[in-house]
Amino acid sequence: MKTKVLKFGGTSVADPEKIHRAAERAVLARRRGWAVVVVVSAPGQMTDELIHLGRRVVAEPDPRETDQLVATGEVVGTALFAMACIGLGRGAVSLTGTQAGIRTAGPHGGARIDRIRPDRVLTELRRGRIVVVAGFQGEDPCGDTATLGRGGSDLTAVALASALGARHCEIYSDVKGVYTADPRIVPDARKLSAISFDEMLELSSAGAQVMQPRSIELARGALIPLQVRSAFHPQEGTWIVPEGSGGKGSPSSRRPSMACAVTEKTQVSSLALDKGEVRLSIIDIPDRPGAAAAVLSRLAGACVPLDMILQSAPGRSGTNSLSFMTDRSHAARARQALQEAARRLRAQGGRAGETARVEEDESVAKVSVVGTGLSRSPEVASLMFETLARSRINIHMIEASDLRISAVVEARQGERAVRALHKAFRLGARREPPQGHLTRARVFRYTEHALRRTARNPPKGSYKEAVRAERHGRRRVKLRA
Repeated sequence: MKTKVLKFGGTSVADPEKIHRAAERAVLARRRGWAVVVVVSAPGQMTDELIHLGRRVVAEPDPRETDQLVATGEVVGTALFAMACIGLGRGAVSLTGTQAGIRTAGPHGGARIDRIRPDRVLTELRRGRIVVVAGFQGEDPCGDTATLGRGGSDLTAVALASALGARHCEIYSDVKGVYTADPRIVPDARKLSAISFDEMLELSSAGAQVMQPRSIELARGALIPLQVRSAFHPQEGTWIVPEGSGGKGSPSSRRPSMACAVTEKTQVSSLALDKGEVRLSIIDIPDRPGAAAAVLSRLAGACVPLDMILQSAPGRSGTNSLSFMTDRSHAARARQALQEAARRLRAQGGRAGETARVEEDESVAKVSVVGTGLSRSPEVASLMFETLARSRINIHMIEASDLRISAVVEARQGERAVRALHKAFRLGARREPPQGHLTRARVFRYTEHALRRTARNPPKGSYKEAVRAERHGRRRVKLRA
């Protein structure tokens, strides 16, 4: 059974008109012979509205009850989507995550998919129906509803594609694909035709709000090609493919073009800006073995994910500082864990550590350059830091890997940093001159051999003479793009 999984984000099903338009895509795929599974997010801002509603009832809602509440948003979306498909003349059925056989493990609000038993989904597909599954949710070992965290519908779609052996998974949202930078910040940002899983994972981890990083990790492990495209435009979008695929096993004859995602040379592909993190520091910790481990173990016990870690060189007083970045949603737990660590250090006595304290800075942003082979090319880091220096942007923290170089700057300078770097690395869309407009680039594009093929007596001499001849009509050269 040739299966395709389509995922529609909240903006794609925000109102009845958009739901109908998205349903038309699913119905068209079914008419073309595909077995279609659709994963739907909660319409519009319904999830945020439900969370806000719960907090109006109680300041800190119970995690289990919060999952029970917010999961209803996706249930509403699936029912409406199935209704639209039936109205278009195709059989469809809506399923919750539990009905679709999605089993989870882990805490409420951040569960992970443990396994999928797609028996019900396969049964409905064999009946010729379009199966519409609620994203973002599953069933925990106690039989309760558990949600998968922000962007969990992406994870649901990729997991179902893996369990059903789908050819690929299409992710529909309000963006046309993956860009070299956020088009809202950089107007001439260029849409990428393809990008590797590794680069996309780094881009998402660096703050690009395109796909959930966990879903990309799952797709990379299962070797499921992803296509990110707009629900409102017919363009193909961006393929996210395994590195080294070169189009092998492509779902369509157009996939060989994905070879552009494979390279053995240094290549900067895109930029990302993340304003959703905070910088936390614990100052004046003793410079002795085990001090940093004691702090980090506290953070691990509080389940605080760390993004960047920087330890300063020891000072004359025998102390140093430890700084890191984390998401704003984890800031309260991280601050509490650090304060407890600082109290323990002060309680241990001794000159070193008696002034241990915690500092927090929310006015920061993380700017990242993403590509391949970056650690082997010091000129990339050099150009990045020189560009920021010329723009008078100070750097607070740096992290580098083979796929990403990140710098923490002031939040108010983040967008200016992205625009400057986008220009420095020449990532913008190329603007072709108007058809027939003679420029130096167009003249030099054609060799003397090409000129001989278009005329018996090609013009001789300099570039200026060729332009003069063209403008005065003495010589007509057919310009080919």
